[in-house]
Amino acid sequence: MYLYSLTLQRATGAVCAVIGSFSGRDTKKSAASGSASTQEIAVARGSTLDLLRPDPETGRLRTLLSVDVFGVIRSLAQFRLTGANKDYLVVGSDSGRLVILEYSPDRNRFDKVHQETFGKSGCRRIVPGQLLAVDPKGRALCIAALEKQKLVYVLNRDAAARLTISSPLEAHKSNTITFSLTALDCGFDNPIFAAIELEYAESDRDPTGQAANQAQKLLTFYELDLGLNHVSRKASEPIDNGANLLVTVPGGGDGPSGVLVCCDNFVLYRNQGHPEVRAVIPRRADLPAERGVLIVAAATHRQKSMFFFLLQTEYGDIFKVDLEHSGETVTELRIKYFDTIPVASATCVLRSGLLFAASEFGNHALYQFRDIGRDADVESSSATLMETEEGFQPVFFQPRPLKNLIRIDEIESLMPVMDMRIANLFDEETPQLFTACGRGPRSTLRILRPGLAISEMARSMLPAEPIAVWTVKKNINDMFDAYIVVSFANVTLVLSIGETIEEVSDSQFLDTTHSLAVTLLGEDSLMQVHPNGIRHIREDGRVNEWRTPGKKTITKVGSNRLQVVIALSGGELIYFEMDMTGQLMEVEKQDMSGDVACLAIAPVPEGRQRSRFLAVGSYDNTIRILSLDPDDCLQPLSVQSVSSAPESLLFLEVQASVGGEDGADYPANLFLNAGLQNGVLFRTNVDMVTGQLSDTRSRFLGLRPPKLFPCIVSHRQAMLCLSSRPWLGYIHQGHFLLTPLSCDTLESAASFSSDQCSEGVVAVAGDALRIFTIERLGETFNETAIPLRYTPRKFVILPKKKYIAVIESDKGAFSAEEREAAKKECLEASGATENGNANNGDPMENGDGQEDGAEEGNTFPDEQYGYPKAESERWVSCIRILDPRSRDTTCLLELQDNEAAVSICTVNFHDKEHGTLLAVGTAKGLQFWPKEDVDFFSHLEMHLRQEHPPLCGRDHMAYRSAYFPVKDVIDGDLCEQYPSLPADMQRKIADELDRTPGEILKKLEDIRNKII
Repeated sequence: MYLYSLTLQRATGAVCAVIGSFSGRDTKKSAASGSASTQEIAVARGSTLDLLRPDPETGRLRTLLSVDVFGVIRSLAQFRLTGANKDYLVVGSDSGRLVILEYSPDRNRFDKVHQETFGKSGCRRIVPGQLLAVDPKGRALCIAALEKQKLVYVLNRDAAARLTISSPLEAHKSNTITFSLTALDCGFDNPIFAAIELEYAESDRDPTGQAANQAQKLLTFYELDLGLNHVSRKASEPIDNGANLLVTVPGGGDGPSGVLVCCDNFVLYRNQGHPEVRAVIPRRADLPAERGVLIVAAATHRQKSMFFFLLQTEYGDIFKVDLEHSGETVTELRIKYFDTIPVASATCVLRSGLLFAASEFGNHALYQFRDIGRDADVESSSATLMETEEGFQPVFFQPRPLKNLIRIDEIESLMPVMDMRIANLFDEETPQLFTACGRGPRSTLRILRPGLAISEMARSMLPAEPIAVWTVKKNINDMFDAYIVVSFANVTLVLSIGETIEEVSDSQFLDTTHSLAVTLLGEDSLMQVHPNGIRHIREDGRVNEWRTPGKKTITKVGSNRLQVVIALSGGELIYFEMDMTGQLMEVEKQDMSGDVACLAIAPVPEGRQRSRFLAVGSYDNTIRILSLDPDDCLQPLSVQSVSSAPESLLFLEVQASVGGEDGADYPANLFLNAGLQNGVLFRTNVDMVTGQLSDTRSRFLGLRPPKLFPCIVSHRQAMLCLSSRPWLGYIHQGHFLLTPLSCDTLESAASFSSDQCSEGVVAVAGDALRIFTIERLGETFNETAIPLRYTPRKFVILPKKKYIAVIESDKGAFSAEEREAAKKECLEASGATENGNANNGDPMENGDGQEDGAEEGNTFPDEQYGYPKAESERWVSCIRILDPRSRDTTCLLELQDNEAAVSICTVNFHDKEHGTLLAVGTAKGLQFWPKEDVDFFSHLEMHLRQEHPPLCGRDHMAYRSAYFPVKDVIDGDLCEQYPSLPADMQRKIADELDRTPGEILKKLEDIRNKII
């Protein structure tokens, strides 16, 4: 048996993230403000490397590139050579190789600049890859393993300004564990790397365990002598045994240099020859004394005149750290409460005033700075540090709603998926995926439907059910649409678009009949086609009418900006062109010997006066391409038989691209799309010279004949296909994707553009007019999240009522009743003294800023701030029954007495007296396809493995054998890389397979369509 593996939803959890100017380009906003080049965010998600960029207009994150490296990414770092205008990306992975990538914005891809092999593949404790540090001046990098090995590479450039890398210099030390690694900012002195290390040789030799108890962590400095090309262990000093993270302090004239050492409950400043400066980390007032406070993420913001650090604890609290210094001497270290957001695996501060937080669990977020913590707040300082017999005096604070940050965007993440089921509980065409995700108060049950999410901007009820809708501009140079025209059975309604959408009566459109087409003609005139004629509205208000001959009526219309073709009852075609004076002139007639089913005219090519191609669909199951050239007007060029009579036709022009944001090279193409009466979408390529049809493809969309409408998506032409469900056909990163929309059935649609919505869709469904935008292009699923109380462990589906039963449990937390009581008590206490400082007892206001949606009384959501912490051995748990259709919880049972639910199933007894029952296991004090296709895809996989090796240098076959898929399963993700290859490489592989590139692309599309 042979199987085909294809990833539908790539990993969403983020392992690490770094910022840098990888494109080296200025955005319009940064150029206008005179700032440096724009910054991107590189995010590692398992084996996927993403490059994100905040949109300067909307502020939302946009994915520039997402590439599967076919390896496990363990670490990322960026660096820039002196004098360069863009950054390189260094990747540490399980390949046993160091890889340096350069982003090519013109081709929208990562190019491998260097690949250096240093060890065995796999995530091994003694093979470097887990820890990575780069000299701030871009002169050297150090890649280290968790144990023993450290390698230093010297970075330079040759005479042609190309990046060069030296052979590795060893800085190994046996029997040593490395916890953190960073590079000091030493200006242009010799590069220095700092590491938190622990030697365990004595512990291994001591069977009593006394040496292990006395083991001491060390802060070790490694110096790279650029003159001698040698790495030496310069200094090693004892530090707090709770140390876990190092943060580089700016130097070289911008600061005192050195490092921040993040420890359990403390932050230290350390540097060679400098006395230790220590400050205590403020802790929540309700945190049990037995629990420490550990820093898990850090970000640095630096400007010419100042710098500060943002450190986040394991509870989500962010603290701003400032250093008071004179030259290279630090006199005071201050830690001030800043804000609280969900715990992140990585945080990045951008120069544009944004903070990206790659959440450890749940959705990632992009925040905007409202302030940088200049107001008074809870603060600890090395200057006020007090030591007592029981240790250093703590500083307490109470979390509050966001004051310095505001969330402006969110990226959905399923991390971690605890359980999953596939079922069709909504009786839709495609089953849904139900996943239990998250941890603690950020837990959710998510419903994944195939399709793109939409965001509805407006909905208005109409006086009757419309049959069609259009949008038009008054002038071709206008940025936004001027009118929405809605056609009913016997009238036409015209709505003007402004700050509001309202009906108008002076538009010159004929409103006493229904319309067949409404469009902009030429540069500034409008056209309305109705059953009895064509109404041409000039810019100056003059109206020209063309009436149908005799008792004939217009049945079908096809048009572009300069040409119009109508079909009369009986099958006669009449062709019109706009002349140089702006008049619509009749050019030619042709009898088609039968009624016409549909019409479409190709767009006018740039620099031309007319388009050559007219597509005519007939009820004899054929589609004909007719010429519109003056020499052979309305003469046939080609004929295509189809499986059913065509219902709708649409030409889709694809402009030529050389890389760019499409991510691939492809020439200009013209595609003819046809919606057939049997529910099939038929797509074929039209030769732009001869009009011949080739490379036909088809896909079943639904039970209703698809109606095709043009629209704009990401500033490019796209296609809406309205069948029993709506579909969107568009190009994303070099691939043509046909994806359903997650919304109700639509009757008619058109693109919509206004100052509030630059790229939207206006559609009619029933008696409603809807305006919406299409979200998250390129994604396969859209999500609906149902919040849960605790971490979901398992769930089952109750088939009779189509309900879902979920068991949830958490360790070290309070029950819901206890939390409510504690919150009430805390709020009452905070009414008198909020965020009191234990050092002096003075009241300290924590700010009155509230996040959007926060209730009065300084309450805040648990999913953002987390639950209060209880004793570590305490468990809370509940059993929930919910209705996924209404998203309501129908029953919730909270378990008592430290009992946790661990398993669940449905039970049917023999007597069936009680029907289906639910069995829940609990515990107390718990710890926890044909052979030709197989040959084709197997050989395609083999050629891609040879011609397109993974970016990280990992051997693809070894990676796939160790991880997924298993034996006799073809790697569809690798095969899907074929369209992104250069054209010459595509042809080379196609020749080896005795196929054409188009045939290979068609096979890939067909197998994807079978799966999705």
